Amino acid sequence: MSVGVQTIALVSLLAQAVAGVLSPELNAIRMQIMSGKPDAALTALQGMSDASAEVRYLRGLAFYHKDDHVAAIGALAPVVKELPAASPERREAVQVLGLSYYVAGRLADALPLLEETRQWARGNRELGHVLARTYLQLREDAKARVVIAETFDVPPESVAAHLHTAQFMIRLELHDAAETALRKALALDQRAPQAHALLGQLAVARARLEEGVTLFKQAIDVNPLDAMAYYRLGEAYSRQQKWDDAIVALQQSLWINPYFSGPYIVLGRAYMTRGEPSTAEGMLRRAVEYDPNNKSAHYLLGQALQALGREADAAREFEIAGRLTDAAQPR
Repeated sequence: MSVGVQTIALVSLLAQAVAGVLSPELNAIRMQIMSGKPDAALTALQGMSDASAEVRYLRGLAFYHKDDHVAAIGALAPVVKELPAASPERREAVQVLGLSYYVAGRLADALPLLEETRQWARGNRELGHVLARTYLQLREDAKARVVIAETFDVPPESVAAHLHTAQFMIRLELHDAAETALRKALALDQRAPQAHALLGQLAVARARLEEGVTLFKQAIDVNPLDAMAYYRLGEAYSRQQKWDDAIVALQQSLWINPYFSGPYIVLGRAYMTRGEPSTAEGMLRRAVEYDPNNKSAHYLLGQALQALGREADAAREFEIAGRLTDAAQPR
């Protein structure tokens, strides 16, 4: 998550108001910060008196925009209480200090400042995103759901709110909480979109493969055009080494959406396991076509080519795989 981008979006709401209270000299320095020149701003602030709360606040703002969040905290934490209450410069200092704490992982310190910022920037969805993640990581799930619901313009007790909250939780690896949210969504609507599929992902991640298979089939029943559910079902079958069932599910996924690399990769593995390297090569070449930076696709293609006796081609694929990171995997 690029919190820096979100900070700029928030600060821009205050630009005109802050310009009206700062001296021309300090406002020019603030404009340097906001135009991507925090080092020049810090140089301009050198030699200015630390007795000025505005100088220290601008110094903290500059540190934040050069991604030195520890220094930003050091500059802003003492000065926030010195700035006039409800003034635009205090609002700016509070929101940037809150986001600095957030990026630094000091969530308990960040929370009251983010909440204070939300009082005047309630409609800002970037802030809502950060605040919701903070609530979730501090295990204040109900408050997070309210903020998420506002962010997505849905009622907080709705199926949609529980589903959105569950997705946030999954991305934060809060799997137990996500399962609870998804079960609540299904209690409200047994055909809640994506609920079965997400529960299936959680089950497979916990090696509860049979449960995962059942849930993916339920997801397909809710939405027969859910290519990702077929793909996940094929993955679950492959982990059970039920290769024939896996191939059928993966082919069905590709008949719905032929442009995603994941099913091709698992099909390549399935055909290799069945001793069909030529067919595997075809699947894996399609995977590389759609996702040329996928490490697994290149490595498995190298194995298929090696099995076909094409050592030079295999070596080239292994070399490409060696240069790629594990992050470039199908999701």
